[in-house]
Amino acid sequence: MTRRDVLKQTFGLGLTAGLGRAATTPNFVVIFLDDSGWADFKPFGHPTYPTPNVDRLASEGCRFNNFYVPQAVCSASRSALLSGCYPGRTKVFGAHGPRARGLDPSFATMGQVLQAKGYKTAVFGKWHIGDQPDTRPPARGFDESCGLMYSNDMWEFHPENPQAYSKFPLQFWENGKVKIERVTPEHQPMLTTWYTEHAVDFIKRNKANPFLLYVPHSMPHVPLFRSEKFKGKSGVGVYGDVMMEIDWSVGEILKALKEAGVEDNTMVVMTSDNGPWTSYGNQAGMTPFREAKGTGFDGGTRSACLMRYPGKIKAGSASTKALCTIDLMPTFAHLAGAALPKNPIDGMNVWDLIVDKPGAVNPHAYYAFCTGPNFEGVISGDGHWKLHVPHSYRTLVENGNDGKPGKFRQATIEMSLFDMKEDPFETVNVIERYPEVATRMKMYAEEHRKAFF
Repeated sequence: MTRRDVLKQTFGLGLTAGLGRAATTPNFVVIFLDDSGWADFKPFGHPTYPTPNVDRLASEGCRFNNFYVPQAVCSASRSALLSGCYPGRTKVFGAHGPRARGLDPSFATMGQVLQAKGYKTAVFGKWHIGDQPDTRPPARGFDESCGLMYSNDMWEFHPENPQAYSKFPLQFWENGKVKIERVTPEHQPMLTTWYTEHAVDFIKRNKANPFLLYVPHSMPHVPLFRSEKFKGKSGVGVYGDVMMEIDWSVGEILKALKEAGVEDNTMVVMTSDNGPWTSYGNQAGMTPFREAKGTGFDGGTRSACLMRYPGKIKAGSASTKALCTIDLMPTFAHLAGAALPKNPIDGMNVWDLIVDKPGAVNPHAYYAFCTGPNFEGVISGDGHWKLHVPHSYRTLVENGNDGKPGKFRQATIEMSLFDMKEDPFETVNVIERYPEVATRMKMYAEEHRKAFF
């Protein structure tokens, strides 16, 4: 079966339309950070290190303050982004290790959706949704690829459990083949640079084609590494240096779009897979919200997000509308005129919300969140109300430092309703104060639980 036949079978459409370049066919660039905190960049927080390129992206686009991931853990979050499906549908939970099956091929990816429309597609960075021949990037809709198949700490130098990964050397892949058999501490400082160089080259070579460029950085997931050109540059330690190098990468990608003459026809999205891994102390990011990575609280599931599309998204704007990563794939498909896959998806086209069209409302009644296979609650589509069903969660009791993790303990939360407009830090349970809202949110929660868990 040819690639053309596979695409026809997956999407149920002819491929003659859309293979040529239309003047209005946009390019898409998705920059996806790993464990970056909501407040790590100046458009959102106030770090002491400079991030001029991210600042520029904000000034030329929109800052989305209430942007969510459905699970604040690596593989689940990436699978949701690329498939447009909740973790409960795909059963991709948590962080998958080496040789893992990952996202089942019955669920199409963003790459396949746009590839079927004639887009050139590439992923340069951390994949982490499958480490088998049929679940690695070349089989999942990406013409070009390079990077790691999973997290950069899943190696023989893991600070807590090196034995778990000693049988699986961390490998660097390129276009379906292993390029570096064993990634070492000498290679890791080059990851951000290598991803960026591939991204810039891809843009230069594909300026005449519609393209999807997905850049899921390995950083700032621990262990933290930066190239020689950024060592000590921030003056506040290795985390600041790493963030300055990511900012540099953003700048290189934006510059390449401009030099290729395609910046006005390219939608750029920058966000993170989840909030910071706070147990790493001085090597973790910042969030003002409750808890962090690996929980259903906003410190884990609310990610800083910037979007730029000149002439379409208002420059220098800010939005408090609730959005979620599951909506990006169907929204891109809408803009590209691409067909959605045959498999069911949970995301919806939210373009009217992104451009702040008058009267636009979120087509979702709610967004759901979970940690691992444990359903934890829902947030209303307008972002006003958040319901936690009773569940346990981890909370930090001791900070780590300099690459060594701290300690968590298990805590529990009762059935709780939070008014996120008045209390975005999830501190006051108002479930008794708003019984009608609580009833509605419980109905959404039970609806989601029955459908997916």
